[in-house]
Amino acid sequence: MKLILGSRGSQLALCQAHWVKTQLEAQGHEIQIRVIKTSGDKLSTAALAQSGTKGLFVKEIEEALLEGSIDLAVHSLKDLPIDQPEGLLITAAPQREDARDALISRDGRKLVDLPSGARIGTSSLRRRSQMLGLRADIEIAPVRGNVDTRLRKLDAGEYDALAMAAAGVHRLGFARRITEYFSPCQICPAAGQGALAVEIRSGNEPVAQTVNSLDDQNTHLAIRAERAVLRRLGGGCQTPIAAYATIEGDCVTVIGVVADPNGTRIIRSSARGKKIDPETIGARLAQDLLNQGAEAILHG
Repeated sequence: MKLILGSRGSQLALCQAHWVKTQLEAQGHEIQIRVIKTSGDKLSTAALAQSGTKGLFVKEIEEALLEGSIDLAVHSLKDLPIDQPEGLLITAAPQREDARDALISRDGRKLVDLPSGARIGTSSLRRRSQMLGLRADIEIAPVRGNVDTRLRKLDAGEYDALAMAAAGVHRLGFARRITEYFSPCQICPAAGQGALAVEIRSGNEPVAQTVNSLDDQNTHLAIRAERAVLRRLGGGCQTPIAAYATIEGDCVTVIGVVADPNGTRIIRSSARGKKIDPETIGARLAQDLLNQGAEAILHG
């Protein structure tokens, strides 16, 4: 088949798109990548948490998919809003990269060793809130740009450290720069963090069958549980909600966090059940977070 794959033009997005392209070409298909500029790319200087728009990095790509100018799209799964446009579906979630968050400090010091008032760059409210929960005496400052751009800002002295998703750092070959990995119990990852989503038009069976070969069942089950947490709580990737699921045997375990932006109140919960119904496990976790007072944080 000859297929057109839509992707953002960032270094990381293209790295991910080329990985999918390589996998499909190995099956004998001909893949062309089409770069599509999204609203999030155009708002390059705005703080993501202040944009007030869901789907900043996917809207234009999904529009191209719906109109038929591309045949499939590759996204960072955490960028996808919970409610997909009618006519589109996630066909494949390939095996997940490392879902943890990571710290990259300028002088190799871990979070616990950084001086009081250290300036840490992150674009995520979720990371901000949980890091302040670990160290209330640090300064969290917004940072935008590709991974290499952020590293240049770090090296130039604009920040003492950066907090980023380990997956993107790994995919771009900067793993050696990582000073410290945060366990999900320290900083719970965003729903879908480290995973890719291959999205197609509903009813396009030839493409669905082709793309389905990239799907990793356990990854797909985990992200279904995580996204169920977001769905019940009404949040997206730029809200201080975290959810991370793991699969062991026939069971799924989900941990979740809702935190206020300053890290002064952090609500945690976990749930476990049969992986055959991950959405129910995720929804149960979300309800427990609400029962503990999460709604006051999310909508207060």
